[in-house]
Amino acid sequence: MNLQDLNRIRQIALIAARHGFGEVTERAGVWRLLGGRKEKVEVSDEARRESTARRFRLFLAELGPTFIKLGQVLSTRADLLPAEFVEELATLQDNVEAIPLEDVHAQIRDALGKDVHELFAQVDPEPLAAASIAQVHRAVTLEGEEVVIKVQRPGIAQRIDADLGVLRSLARLLEAVVEETGIYTPSGIVDEFDRAIHEELDFINEATNIRAFLENHKDRPYLKVPRVHAALSSRTVLTMEFIRGEKINPAVLAEADRKQIAQNILEASFRQLFDDGLFHGDPHPGNVLLMEGNRLALLDFGVVGRLTRPMQETLVMLCLAVALKDSDSVARILYRVGVPDARANLMGFRNDIEAILGQHLPTTLGQVDARTLLRDLLDLAVKYRIRIPKEYALLSRASISTEGMLRGLYPELNIIEVALPYAKELMAGRYDPTQLQGGLMRTLLRFQSMAQDLPTQLSQILLDLETGKFSVTVRAEQFDKLNENLRSVAVIAFLGLCACGFIVGAFIAFAPRPPMYGNTPVLGIVGIALAAALFGAVLTWYLFGGRFGKVSVTRFLKKRR
Repeated sequence: MNLQDLNRIRQIALIAARHGFGEVTERAGVWRLLGGRKEKVEVSDEARRESTARRFRLFLAELGPTFIKLGQVLSTRADLLPAEFVEELATLQDNVEAIPLEDVHAQIRDALGKDVHELFAQVDPEPLAAASIAQVHRAVTLEGEEVVIKVQRPGIAQRIDADLGVLRSLARLLEAVVEETGIYTPSGIVDEFDRAIHEELDFINEATNIRAFLENHKDRPYLKVPRVHAALSSRTVLTMEFIRGEKINPAVLAEADRKQIAQNILEASFRQLFDDGLFHGDPHPGNVLLMEGNRLALLDFGVVGRLTRPMQETLVMLCLAVALKDSDSVARILYRVGVPDARANLMGFRNDIEAILGQHLPTTLGQVDARTLLRDLLDLAVKYRIRIPKEYALLSRASISTEGMLRGLYPELNIIEVALPYAKELMAGRYDPTQLQGGLMRTLLRFQSMAQDLPTQLSQILLDLETGKFSVTVRAEQFDKLNENLRSVAVIAFLGLCACGFIVGAFIAFAPRPPMYGNTPVLGIVGIALAAALFGAVLTWYLFGGRFGKVSVTRFLKKRR
């Protein structure tokens, strides 16, 4: 670790202390790493009043672009942090100065190999937006087409890599002192951020996503996706078609328009989930523009999610199970799609899900607040140490954003009525959701869940039998105690026989030999005394050693085996 990294760690520690996290840095040994005494920092009055989640957001915001981006990435991963932190980090905004125009020109020249005037007829000097990673400018191509240019900030990749090294060092320090860090360790969270940020730094990935969305939505007139200009794009510069539109403002829209726009948003969302398997990961109002004729335009494809066909079917099953308040199916589905850290208490998991469904589904589905329902289900999965795949966590965030827009536009919209055709299409050939009663539907859902699990479980058992690894363990408390006592008695009997043999052997070996005390052989008496002392010590250890002694005997026997 170089001097620059140490200075950065010191800066982080001071800012952390100012926001009320000084105890964490001290426990982690940050000041010992820096080779000096802890510097005193006064906790701000604002930090004393605010919640931990809000203080954490302010802490990241003060640390700059890398940490702001870390917070924004974490806000899309409800499987990594508690809901309170996720909601707070969702409000984290970039607050960075614009790149000077000459730096923008230099970046374009370095990325595309030509001067700006050789590539564009005009570049607007005022940026449309300035974020922590990139800046966006309007421009006109040499052919006269209006475009937008997304230009990566100079040196941002190197700065992020340097901060990632510091983050890894801090993560290792935290792991050494924090007893419980949740499903993901600090190092695991840094690894997740590393993958996400480097995907976002490579604009070729975003261009690929845009082309995929453009292909998927080419026959859907209600949705517009910008075209990519490949010849004017690279890893650090992305040039796209300029789309004229405005942010959706329900207050200035007629009721008919609001209803139509809401239906278009819902239609686009379900098509992405159930037809395409490719969905926008951050559909907040700033990334959705309203065009003429109530058409929609999607922007910013740096974060997208992908669902396989089995994942789509699982999603439908989960929604149906939630709608039917079938806690058993919900528990099995979440357990199956997740990756438990250890064997989870499925019964306890089911009971907690039943309580959540009872709380959130008291009457009709139209009154359900999906935001809190999804949040509580994900929190419950974290509680039972079940790692939900990131695609589902990202889908949760996207669903919450979409629901927020829908409620603002047209709260009376019947989401279930719109969603039902997609569910019927995906589950065709299995059962018809419109014809079956709730009890039979619940039974079929459970059978479906168990039927999907059964082949994998049987395959594992057969494979274990074939390779000789199959074993059956029967545990009963009384048998365990009896087994433990029998082992202890066996050890005592064995040591007693050894002691008796020692006594007899010593007497026979030394009885006819000097030295003698009168007619009594001294060595024989010494051998008998040693044997008696050994046996007495073993007996005392057994009677008064308690559980420690018995466990030690058991461990000894296991090692011998």
